[in-house]
Amino acid sequence: MNPDGQIPRRQMLLGTAAALGGAAMATSPAKAEEPKEGKVFRIGVISANIRGKSQPRNGHTWHFAQYLHPTANIDTYCKLVDPGSAEFFRKVVRNPKFNFDQLPFPDTKITQYYDSDPLVAAKFTEAFPGVTVAKSVEEMVKDVDAVWLGDASGFGDDHFDLVAPGLRKGLPTFCDKPIGETVAGTRKILEFAKANSAPIMSSSLFRHEWGMEAALRKRDSGEFGQIQYVIASVQGGYSESGWMVYGQHPAWTVMTLMGPGVDAVSMYARESAAHALVTYKDRMPAEIWYGRPNAQSEYCHTEVHFPKKKFEYTASIEGDFWYGHHYEMFRMAATFREMVKTRKEPIPHQEILEVTAIVQAAAKSLKEQSRLVKLSEVM
Repeated sequence: MNPDGQIPRRQMLLGTAAALGGAAMATSPAKAEEPKEGKVFRIGVISANIRGKSQPRNGHTWHFAQYLHPTANIDTYCKLVDPGSAEFFRKVVRNPKFNFDQLPFPDTKITQYYDSDPLVAAKFTEAFPGVTVAKSVEEMVKDVDAVWLGDASGFGDDHFDLVAPGLRKGLPTFCDKPIGETVAGTRKILEFAKANSAPIMSSSLFRHEWGMEAALRKRDSGEFGQIQYVIASVQGGYSESGWMVYGQHPAWTVMTLMGPGVDAVSMYARESAAHALVTYKDRMPAEIWYGRPNAQSEYCHTEVHFPKKKFEYTASIEGDFWYGHHYEMFRMAATFREMVKTRKEPIPHQEILEVTAIVQAAAKSLKEQSRLVKLSEVM
C-alpha cells in the first residue's frame, strides 16, 4: 500500500528484475562465520504501519535491513515475495560475487522482528533463520543493542511511538523517512533521541548512491570549484500525497550535496510533474524535478554543476540499475552499522530536520500560487 493506492515505483522496477543476467547463487541457506573476537550486535527490526495497517513484505525491512543478518533461507524468501524481488535477491542481493568484500557483516544479526500483525512478522522469521517475533516493541528493546525501523511508502505518523522505547534506553536507532511526517514530528523524535543520548540516523537511499559518493569527492577536492547548483530529479507521476513521501528522495539529494541552511522553497506542479526551487541566502539555488521524464527510464537522475565540470549520475553503476540499487541499500546498512559500533551519528540533526521542512514548505507553496515559502514558516 502507498499514497493514492498506486504501486510504489520501486515495486514496479522490481517487477522487471526477472530480466537480470548473471548466474543464480546456490539456493541453500548462506551463513557467515561468527567473529572470533568482539561483540555481535543484536538488531531489533520494526515494520511501521501505513495509516494503521500492517505492511506485509515491507521492502524497507525485507530489502534494506536484511543486510544486517548473516543468514538467509533463499528458497523460502523467494517463495514469499513477488517474482521480481525474488530474482533480485537471488541473483544480486545475496550473490556472494556481489558482496563488496564486506557482506555478510560478521558482527551484526537481527534477533527480533516486530509488526503490528504477528502473522506478518512470522513470515520474516521464516526467511531469515534465527530471528524471532517480538511481542511488543517494549519487550524487544530489552534484548537488543540497536533498532531499525523500516517504512516503505508510509507517512511516519506512528514512528515516534515505535522508536521511543528504544531511544529511551539510549539504543542506536535508524528511523526511516519521512522520519516524523511533519516538522514538529521530526523535531520531537530528534530531540527525544538527544535527550536520551541515543544515536539516531534517518536518510534516503539517494544519500548513499555510488554516484553521490563520487559527487561528494569532487565537491570536497575543490578541483572543479564550489558547486554552482544541483538539479535532482526522480521519476513517477506527481501527486500531492506522493510528494509528501517520495519528495523526500530528491530533497535528500539536495541536502547531501548543498548542505543545510535552506532559506525558502517554491513549487509548481502541472499534470504529472512538479518543479521545486530550493533557495539559500549564501549560495546558488537547487532544483528538484518530481516526475521528470528521462530517456533512460532511470528511477532518479542528478546533475551537479561545478564551474569547471558538470557531473551527472543515476542510481545505476555502469548502466546496471540493480547492482547500483544493491550498492545504495548496502551502504545505508553499513552506515547504520558503523553508528551502532561507534555511537557517532553520521548525519547532523539539522539536515534531517530541513529535509522534512523542504517537503512541507514546497507543499505550502503549491497551495499559495507557488510563492517562495520561507523555511522559518514551517519550522
